[in-house]
Amino acid sequence: MSETVDFDLSEDQVALRDAARDLLDKLAPPERVRQADGFDRDLWAAMVDQGWLDTESLGLGTVETAVLLEQTGRHVAPVPFLQTTLAIAALRRAGEDGLVEQLTTGERIGTIAWHDDPVVYGDRADVVVRATTGGVTVTELDAAGRPERQAAMDLTRTLAWVDATRPNRRIGGADDVQALLDDAAVGHSAEMLGAAERILEMSTEYAKDRVQFGKPIGSFQAVKHRCADMLVDVEAMRSAVYWAAWCLGAHDEDRSVAASTAKIWCADAAKRVMASGLQVHGGVGFTWEHDLHLFLKRSQLDQVSFGDATFHRDRLGRLLEQRVAAGRSVL
Repeated sequence: MSETVDFDLSEDQVALRDAARDLLDKLAPPERVRQADGFDRDLWAAMVDQGWLDTESLGLGTVETAVLLEQTGRHVAPVPFLQTTLAIAALRRAGEDGLVEQLTTGERIGTIAWHDDPVVYGDRADVVVRATTGGVTVTELDAAGRPERQAAMDLTRTLAWVDATRPNRRIGGADDVQALLDDAAVGHSAEMLGAAERILEMSTEYAKDRVQFGKPIGSFQAVKHRCADMLVDVEAMRSAVYWAAWCLGAHDEDRSVAASTAKIWCADAAKRVMASGLQVHGGVGFTWEHDLHLFLKRSQLDQVSFGDATFHRDRLGRLLEQRVAAGRSVL
């Protein structure tokens, strides 16, 4: 008798997704995202009250966190949820219980840094967890010590340069760097999935409504093919993200392979989906005033955060080479 494997979300995970979507539909519509100028304090407080930053205490794991991140990406939520969540995970691995409590309760805001790259919400963070070739460090900032916000194309989040030479404490070694890299790759991929899914919906809705030559443009073969290709990309993104999220939670030996695979596919696919969305929307999609640009610019930053697709292809190649050397199959 053959067994079937269910890859769908569980009833509880679907309920979590729907509740998160309802909250974000209410508190993060596009017009409010624009008005927030990178940070919505009320939305952040609501997320803290819902326990989103303390999923471990609620008995939730990495798959449930990916569910929430997919929804924040779908709504381009102007809050440091991804960054603080990743900082909490790194601090928890290091046994920094005091800082973990301050971040999970919303008393302080956390973020993450990759080498000397600019830091998302670096101008608002109280705690910066940084990964470098030398290990993982943590820097605590007060209001007077935070850097100034820098101009950026992503209108939904803030960006700043946090000096890597500031006083810090080392909280992890090489293995912890890889663990943070895995978490960040999956987290950014989940956000890209949510954004791509929303652009697919916006594009198909527009293709039904926009009339050209007396017919909806969705009836034209070229537009149909665009939308079909977007759907294939989004569903493949979903498979890669949730496989990787499961691997992280299960401490599977292939978690790094899964994480880099997700980042590679999602970074490339998100770029294609955004480009197709622009084409389907035509001239209106190329204007800054259209909501599509909120997703486009956010996705572009997610694509390169904690390693772009090229970086993760190189990493994946090294990981698979190690498997071959150990006598294991790459399949």
